[in-house]
Amino acid sequence: MRTKKVFLVLMALLLIIGLGACSPAAEPAPEEESAPVEEAAPVEEAAPAEEEAAPVEEEEEAPAEEMAEPVTFQVFYPVAVDAPIAEILNEYIEDFQAEYPHITVEPVFSGGYGDVQTAIQTTIDGGGTPPALAVMLATALYDLNNAGYISPLDSYVAGMEDGDAYIADFLPVFLDNSYAYDELWSIPFQRSATVMYYNMDMFAEAGLDAPTNWETWATAAQTLTTKDGDATNWGLQYPSGWPYWLFQPLAIGAGQNILDDDCTVVFDNPAVIEAVQFYIDLSGEYEAMPAGVQGIWGTAPTDFSSGSTAMIIHSSGSLKGIIEQADFEVGLMGLPGKEDGSISAVPGGGNFYIMSGAPQAEQDAAWLFVEFLTQPKYIADYSINTGYVASTSSSYETEEMLAHTAEVPQALSARDALQQGGAELATQNLGAVRGIFHDYLQRAYNGEMTADEAMAAAQVEADAALVDFCE
Repeated sequence: MRTKKVFLVLMALLLIIGLGACSPAAEPAPEEESAPVEEAAPVEEAAPAEEEAAPVEEEEEAPAEEMAEPVTFQVFYPVAVDAPIAEILNEYIEDFQAEYPHITVEPVFSGGYGDVQTAIQTTIDGGGTPPALAVMLATALYDLNNAGYISPLDSYVAGMEDGDAYIADFLPVFLDNSYAYDELWSIPFQRSATVMYYNMDMFAEAGLDAPTNWETWATAAQTLTTKDGDATNWGLQYPSGWPYWLFQPLAIGAGQNILDDDCTVVFDNPAVIEAVQFYIDLSGEYEAMPAGVQGIWGTAPTDFSSGSTAMIIHSSGSLKGIIEQADFEVGLMGLPGKEDGSISAVPGGGNFYIMSGAPQAEQDAAWLFVEFLTQPKYIADYSINTGYVASTSSSYETEEMLAHTAEVPQALSARDALQQGGAELATQNLGAVRGIFHDYLQRAYNGEMTADEAMAAAQVEADAALVDFCE
């Protein structure tokens, strides 16, 4: 019996060992096999079988460019200036797409800033999807914000490696129209300034220095006004068909910009009234420029380049064309102020806006494009090839810009004029407020009302236009 029991025990042990030898090795769970290495739960001590089943080299992550989802977005861009903007921007787009091959940028070129804004508004009002990115007037900020068309940009800046330094690099005056309600809404790019061009050869021949205040400016314009029969070569042309922008430096030069904030204009301030009167006196008292409203924006640069006027007030964006056409030394400066040694200018032009109605992936891609184009080398290149003022300090330190400003020092004069500048008119209900100011300013220029009467009336109507937006 004992021998039989031992035999049975031995047989049972052999059966158990045999079954164990036929069993498969334990396999890792499916989620462990498919999960990328960085997402797998940490294991203190992995079994040899698990290590062999999940080799590290098979779970390496693919490059970001290969994993990124393709995205296409549109950028609406104004081209109503004398510069090959479409050609320039297309070259930048090629560079951008080479760095970000998963992003396709489709430019849509329109006439001017107003055309771009109208096209976007028409698209949105019609139930369509707007472009992800557009260049529109910096002063359109409040209207675009109130309509809900644009997205704030603070989160994008916060996500940059050094977002604070990025923003601080922009010339401060260009950021004046980028913020509202303590948020950042646009990035400066295609920017200009109100400046005075003067014929340095004419000044030298007349024994005149560049003007340093209102009195020397008016006297120089008077001296340089000449008549030949019925023809007059004016000492100064001062366009006023769209008057607020070119007038603002006069007001600043008198000591007071025409606005305090988006809800407060100060058209009836004594300094503003004094500036209106000075404009009138340039023709009425000094007979140094044509009387009344001068609807000569388009012809003034040509008149200046041809030598038929000694000075013009215009945009710095005209610099490239003027220098190419003029056969004399071109001077450029901010507008002389009332007090000796003061000059002033006001920024103009457009900023990049990201449209809130575009899909988020397109908005994110649009921000990458904005970051790309606002690198110093592109801002410098854009300024050199268009005449717009480079909008960042670092762009002036590039080799290309240093070479350019050595040859065209007027480009630095345009930048420097803005150091004593002020914000461009940007208010709530801007279209109405600006229209009121234009109307009464031109009535004063044409002698239909005194400067006092016109600005007092403009103030009353502008306050009424703002009240519903600013209570």
